[in-house]
Amino acid sequence: MALADILPRTRRLLPAGLPVSVALSLFWLAAMLICAALADLLRPYPITRMDLAARLAPPLTPHHWLGTDELGRDVLSRLIQSVRVSLVIAFGATILSAVFGTTLGFLAAKARGWVEHAVVMLADFQAALPFLIMALAVLAFFGSSMPLLVGLMGFYGWERYARIARGLAISAGAQGYAAAVVQLGASPARVYLRHILPNVASTLIVSMTLTFPEIVLMESGLSFLGLGVQPPETSLGNMVGFGRDYLTTAPWIMLAPAVVITLTTLSISLAGDWLRDRLDPTIR
Repeated sequence: MALADILPRTRRLLPAGLPVSVALSLFWLAAMLICAALADLLRPYPITRMDLAARLAPPLTPHHWLGTDELGRDVLSRLIQSVRVSLVIAFGATILSAVFGTTLGFLAAKARGWVEHAVVMLADFQAALPFLIMALAVLAFFGSSMPLLVGLMGFYGWERYARIARGLAISAGAQGYAAAVVQLGASPARVYLRHILPNVASTLIVSMTLTFPEIVLMESGLSFLGLGVQPPETSLGNMVGFGRDYLTTAPWIMLAPAVVITLTTLSISLAGDWLRDRLDPTIR
């Protein structure tokens, strides 16, 4: 069957208005989430199990579908665990960044005055500061651990949420419905959480889809430099970092996690772009 006959049939199976590229992206992201959630069941071997007799075995070797690394550890098992660790870090850091930035943005919109100036100044300082340099300094001084890494990555990109939340909250206050709720006796927390936040949530969600792949790449870069996830635990960047020494002799050690990083970040970007088009009324 020709490709020209397959594509129309594939499009008919998709929901109306859903491009094929976005459908493939959502499918890949769903597969990564399932892989992360069921990593303990999907791993063929423990990530620290070594088989020196089968070290540097190529892909499609019996019992090692993606080959083994320099210590005879199964690459597929370590890749599945790496997906879990990297997604946990990325999801945790993205949520922390969104909550922290949105809270400061709402605080600036509510308090105004010197509080607003302080939040805007902090946001400008954060945007001007090279985050990778700051992260390297913090991890080199305090050491690397999973809670510290998630907390540190949670400060990445918070200034975007703060600016978006502040601007949208001020705009919502100018529209009158927030003032009407205040006149009915609602507390400031209720006004912002029950009335303003739902109206600005679509913009914040789209911002999260843009920040998420950046955090994945940032974590991968830190792990590649040796300051991210530490052995015996593994992450996608950690695998790329250890596999670079065997790029010419055993490229599958590095290529497998690199392909996952590329496809995951590309899928999130495509899904986020499609979501922006669906949620932004000025584009429709």
